[in-house]
Amino acid sequence: MRATLRFKVYRWWALLPALLPLASTAQNWPARPVRIVLPFAAGGSTDAVARAVGQKLSEALGQPVAIDNRPGATGAIASEHVARSTADGYTFLMATISTHVILPILNNKLAYDPGKDFALVSLVARAPNILIASPAIPANNMRELIALAKEKPGALTYASSGTGGITHLIGELFKTSAGIQAPHAPYKTGVQAVPDLVSGRIAWIFDSIVWSLPQIRAGKLKGLAITSKERSPLAPDLPTVAESGLPEFEGVTWFGLVAPAATSKEIVGRMNSEVDKILRSTEMKDKLAAQGAEAAGGTPEEFARVVREDAAKWGKVIRDAGVKIE
Repeated sequence: MRATLRFKVYRWWALLPALLPLASTAQNWPARPVRIVLPFAAGGSTDAVARAVGQKLSEALGQPVAIDNRPGATGAIASEHVARSTADGYTFLMATISTHVILPILNNKLAYDPGKDFALVSLVARAPNILIASPAIPANNMRELIALAKEKPGALTYASSGTGGITHLIGELFKTSAGIQAPHAPYKTGVQAVPDLVSGRIAWIFDSIVWSLPQIRAGKLKGLAITSKERSPLAPDLPTVAESGLPEFEGVTWFGLVAPAATSKEIVGRMNSEVDKILRSTEMKDKLAAQGAEAAGGTPEEFARVVREDAAKWGKVIRDAGVKIE
C-alpha cells in the first residue's frame, strides 16, 4: 500500500518538469516578436487590416509584431503553415472567410482542417461588397437590374474576382434570391473586370467597396447596392441589397485571428483581450473604415458561431449552384 502510494506521488511530481515550462511560457508571453501570417500578397484588404491591427498589437504587447505574407493556393499555403507551427503563441494566422469556410467546402484534399487545427482568437473585421453595374446597361438601381435580367434571361453576364471566391458566391446567392439567370465570368481581381464593365461586355459584379467607390464617384461605373445589413459610412447614400428588395440578404467577407490548435488558453485569452481593446478604439475603427471594413471583435466563441453559420450558408450556395474549382 505504501509502495503504491509512493509511486503515485512520484508520478505526480515527475510531471512537474514538463508542466512548469508550459505555465512559464504562458505567464511570460510574449518574450520575443510575434508573427502574423497572411494567406494573401501585400497590398490587398487582408494585408491592410493585418498591418493596422499588428501595429497596435506591437504597442500593447511590448514586442514587435511581424507581418508574414505567404500567398498561394487560395490561402491554403499560409493556413497549413500555421496549422503545423509550434503552438507557443508566437505564430498566428489572419484567417478569412476564404481560408476557413469556402476553401474547405470546395477542396476536400486540404492539408489542414479548419475545425481541428486552429484555436480561434478573435474576429477582427467584416467587409461588405458593392453591387456594381456597367454604365452601358439601362439600370440605375437594383430593382431595375433585376427586371432587366428577367426580361433577358441569360443575356447579362456577371463577373467575379475568381471562381469559388466570396464575390462569386455572393453573385450566385444574388441570382437565386432574385430569381434571375446570368452566366458567370471569373477574373483574377475585380479591378481587371473594369474595362469590360465600362464597355458593357460585363453587366454587373459584386466587389470591394475600396476600389469601386472611386470608379463610381468618377462616373465610370454605377453603384447600385451594398451587401452589408447596414449602410456603409463610406457610402451612406448607397442602399443595402436588403432594403432594395431582397430582405435578409447579406454577403460580407471577414478577417479573424487564429492560432495553432494547441496554443494555451491563457495566450489565446490575452491576445483576444488586446485585440478587442484595439478594435474598440475610434482610431482603429477609422483606419479599418478607410479600407471599407468594420471593426468586429468579441469572444472566441462568438467567432466560432460566425464560422459555423457561414459554413452552413455558403455551403448551401456552393451545392445549389454546383460551384467547383480545378
